[in-house]
Amino acid sequence: MPFIREAIVVTLDHRDRPHVAPLGLIERGDLVVIAPFRPSTTLANLERRPFASACYTDEVRVFAGCVTGRRRDWPVVPTERIPGFRLAACLAHDELEVVAVEPDALRPRFLCRVVHTAQHAPFKGLNRARFAVIEAAILLSRRRLLPSAEIEEGFARLRPLVDKTAGEAEREAWDWLEKARAESPDEPR
Repeated sequence: MPFIREAIVVTLDHRDRPHVAPLGLIERGDLVVIAPFRPSTTLANLERRPFASACYTDEVRVFAGCVTGRRRDWPVVPTERIPGFRLAACLAHDELEVVAVEPDALRPRFLCRVVHTAQHAPFKGLNRARFAVIEAAILLSRRRLLPSAEIEEGFARLRPLVDKTAGEAEREAWDWLEKARAESPDEPR
């Protein structure tokens, strides 16, 4: 199995505006692989302009906000070495340039080299509620691919982690995910 790092990817749309989306990035040797599902804005943006920033954050509201459609206008700042932006409040980020594309009808893979890496804030440790929110966001983002029973079971398994260990940010993000799951269980956001 590949090593996958959950991140927030920022690409540029056709008007050079930032598009913020959560994605699992695959490490392949020295390369980072971005594999968005077709159709998606991230995929179209990478086809148009082969650059992205991979933002590593412990702010789980970004993951939940993007998946639920609650919020996509997270503050960004310009990147240093590629055309584009990164999350303003990330702990670290990589600036990526696409060097090759592996075509696929459902999920093409954009192979990227890291052009620049920067640290912005200290990592202060793990929190099980943050893990639970990210896992629930992944489940919710795949509601057209997974049986609803699997999503329900996943939420039921993750809920105690939020109940036991969440702070205010994690509780808010979890609430967004719960509401989105209840509002439209079969439609992606």
